[in-house]
Amino acid sequence: MNELNVVVDSAKVAFEQAATPADLENAKALFLGKSGRITELMKGMAALSVDEKKSRGAAINLAKQAIEAALNQRRQALAEAQLQSQLQAEALDVTLPGRQRGQGGLHPVSLTLERIESIFGSMGFEVAQGPEIETDWFNFTALNTPEDHPARSMHDTFYVEGGSAAAPNLLRTHTSPMQIRYAVQHVKQHRAAVEGAQATEGLFSGAMPEIRVIAPGRTYRVDSDATHSPMFHQCEGLWVGENVSFKDLKFVFTDFCRTFFESDDLVLRFRPSFFPFTEPSAEIDIQFQSGPLSGRWLEVAGSGQVHPNVIRNMGLDPERYIGFAFGMGPDRLTMLRYGVNDLRLFFDGDIRFLSQFQ
Repeated sequence: MNELNVVVDSAKVAFEQAATPADLENAKALFLGKSGRITELMKGMAALSVDEKKSRGAAINLAKQAIEAALNQRRQALAEAQLQSQLQAEALDVTLPGRQRGQGGLHPVSLTLERIESIFGSMGFEVAQGPEIETDWFNFTALNTPEDHPARSMHDTFYVEGGSAAAPNLLRTHTSPMQIRYAVQHVKQHRAAVEGAQATEGLFSGAMPEIRVIAPGRTYRVDSDATHSPMFHQCEGLWVGENVSFKDLKFVFTDFCRTFFESDDLVLRFRPSFFPFTEPSAEIDIQFQSGPLSGRWLEVAGSGQVHPNVIRNMGLDPERYIGFAFGMGPDRLTMLRYGVNDLRLFFDGDIRFLSQFQ
């Protein structure tokens, strides 16, 4: 009996020392395998008498059951240890926030364009749309641009296939062509209403509603640096009527800037300048009275009274109709409004930058 107790104790010690299921199976083979300790003891019963076999066999079976019980207990312990290890490796920290699908938002320049349209819409301006591939006539000639003007050169303008040598097609360099297109259609519509079937091809000098329109959109020029991009946005404005003066231009644009920047103490100045499509012409500068840009003059737009030749190209009589036009860059307005110092950030697509404007 003492021998069997020693075998059982040895088996328990071997099982406890098994660190993995494989080690445990190797230890089992030492005691319960074909050549194991218990098997050898069973084979030794052949030389015993019948009565000794009964008592010896019963004792060996008890020892075998004790070893199997210890084996199963160790198996269960190793399985639980393995499960706990796996659970720890796959544990979730429930104190961390869950992963949520990001919510997109409008690009900052798109927000600026919507804001511009909303402000001018409250003043009675309509929004014009037009093609980005323009003809030379709408982009340059109709706007009184001389044939030898530098803007017509390939150093400044992207020319594309189509058109003719005398009148090529190009990517529009500003959105003023949309103003011309809008005005031409406006004049045709009201000329037909006034003159009916007797409508002529000459300049129209009859009565019609005023032309109030802004033309926001993408434009293209051969230019690229921290403050310029080959593709950028512009918003041109036009107001043509019988008694539209520079005073109206100053009032409209001053009101727009103060509303856009939400600052009633904003100061504007109109510096004399030159544009082929306006006369007189002026650059518009703004000065902030507070904040990081306080005291600095910043150019934001070009403007002026519409040149008589441009009025004629709209189909109107410049002796009766007069107006003003202006052009500004929504990209630059966005930079000023949000304090962005590099235009290229708008085109990098960096989510860290764009997410600030949601």
